Amino acid sequence: MSSRTTSVLTIAGIAALSIVAYAVYFDYKRRNDVDFRKKLKKDKKRVDKSIASSKASIPSDPSAVGVDEVREALELVKAEQVPVSPEEKETYFMTQVASGEQLSLQGPMFSLPAALAFYRALRVYPSPVELMVIYQKTVPEPIFKLVIQLTNLDVNNHHHLYSACPRIVVKATTDITLRILFCLLVLPICSNTFTLCFSIISGKRQSHVRDLLRISVLSRLVQCFVGYYLKFPPKSFGVKVESRQVANALKKTLVLTKDVKAGEVIYKEFPIVAALDSDLQAAGTHCSQCLRSVEPSISIKSPENSAYKTVYCSAACQSAAKSQHHKLLFTLERPVPEEISSEPITPEKLDERRKAQALFATYLKSEVPSHTAPLLVARFIARQINFEMSKLISHTLNTTTITTDQVDFTEADGGDYQLADHFERLRYVDVKLANDGLKLLTAVLESAMPGLDALATDERYAILLGKMVYNAFGVFYDGGRDDKPATSDRPEDVERTRTPIGTSRQIGSAVYTVSSYLAHSCEPNARPSFDAGTSELHLIATRDLKAGEEITVAYVDVTQHEDESVVDCRRRRRMELARGWKFACPCERCEKEVTELGVASEEKIGDESKIETSMERFENNEGPL
Repeated sequence: MSSRTTSVLTIAGIAALSIVAYAVYFDYKRRNDVDFRKKLKKDKKRVDKSIASSKASIPSDPSAVGVDEVREALELVKAEQVPVSPEEKETYFMTQVASGEQLSLQGPMFSLPAALAFYRALRVYPSPVELMVIYQKTVPEPIFKLVIQLTNLDVNNHHHLYSACPRIVVKATTDITLRILFCLLVLPICSNTFTLCFSIISGKRQSHVRDLLRISVLSRLVQCFVGYYLKFPPKSFGVKVESRQVANALKKTLVLTKDVKAGEVIYKEFPIVAALDSDLQAAGTHCSQCLRSVEPSISIKSPENSAYKTVYCSAACQSAAKSQHHKLLFTLERPVPEEISSEPITPEKLDERRKAQALFATYLKSEVPSHTAPLLVARFIARQINFEMSKLISHTLNTTTITTDQVDFTEADGGDYQLADHFERLRYVDVKLANDGLKLLTAVLESAMPGLDALATDERYAILLGKMVYNAFGVFYDGGRDDKPATSDRPEDVERTRTPIGTSRQIGSAVYTVSSYLAHSCEPNARPSFDAGTSELHLIATRDLKAGEEITVAYVDVTQHEDESVVDCRRRRRMELARGWKFACPCERCEKEVTELGVASEEKIGDESKIETSMERFENNEGPL
């Protein structure tokens, strides 16, 4: 392999590794783990050796290039057309990096052309500050300084960050994490140099090493936080997310952006993860991926050596399930793609993996048969790992990520948003943590690949479990089923999903990115439907609605049964809401019952649902996003 190709792959490899390492690690743990970081450093030692020769090969003096010359060259670059689609941007990025590497080897006279090539790549990279950190390690210093100069001259495209983060500037004076964020993102916009920022950061190296390791994540977080709800949900859904006062809490809810008629489908959405009720999973009557009803005699079954038996309605569903979660959680197949090198698996390790999977499968079937949340959490973590591995391959080999999915969860209209970016914004409730489930899941992850168990800490697992419990919808067909086994759980421990006909009539659970923002009302103006016979959610208006109206659904069965009085119906539905979602319903129907029927107003129950600390800090301290 030529030195130029090696250098190009070095930059691409480091970028990909940093994305995987930081995204997986911080999106799940958000804290420092020395052992996990050491594992990552081993992968980077190999590329560091090839970097040294490139950095030392050009002894040119950047002062030979005048400011006017740099500014003139910048104007020409800014006049160039920038690619639009992700595929075009990826090709453009790799082409410019390769060009920069080749030009940097031609001598001092080519320093500016090389810098311009690296700068062009910077313009289309999703996380520019992250790439600047990588450039500092890989690009010869004279050329890197020219890239810095080009960046500081081109401030027009970044003013929005400063206007959107005024409170970050204030907080930066007292908070070291925000100070680093300020140095990397705000100072350059105010005509200061990246050199100044790096010098400030390096001065904190000894006492704030943990914060320094989070630089690229912080820059990505700011990009994701600022303007996220401008790109999500997609415009095609005809809805948007707004913050509205619900009882004593400020919550984000879905609001219509168009008029709809009664009976009209507002939008359709596929889930992030879904899981069948355990009795149907064991019976093999429904697809384990899309939850479609299937004939056992013609269904596609998982291999006999699979620890968790599944059936599928099609090869597409089987392939999607395998790539997303099943291969990692319940098979003995190589956990990483062939493109990623890994140590050979010994027979002893293979046996450990087999035992860990068997114990976890037994736990799901026997210990928590009436709960789908533990399996939803496991599948979500596996999806995130698969997502990052695919991204690593895509960046390293300069290929488009290949997926077997024909349909998938709803993402944003552009932006570098990942699974965790969507999920961390969802509300959750505190749940009773089953330590056995956590230990068994971490054993499965550790046996598959050392280090993966670090993604399921006590705190993170509890939050993910609470998010599944709070946001899951019950999937049901027609009027629902009436043969679900009774549970022996205490009433307060029964798993509840957002099911307007009652959780007892569902066939499984699913979690969605957009529909998780739907608020409850005992007089809802919309209802979830699964008319396609799968976990695809169709949101249907129950009356004529105008743009700007908040969309509501019923989390529980709000109909008055034949054997119920109005008071009994009210008590039942409000008790279910308090037990499942930790709030007292403030809807018009509930308030009207207090006034018109003389029903005693219950003691006010505060909304106990939460958002993650990182989101709360940005919303409360740094202003609305």
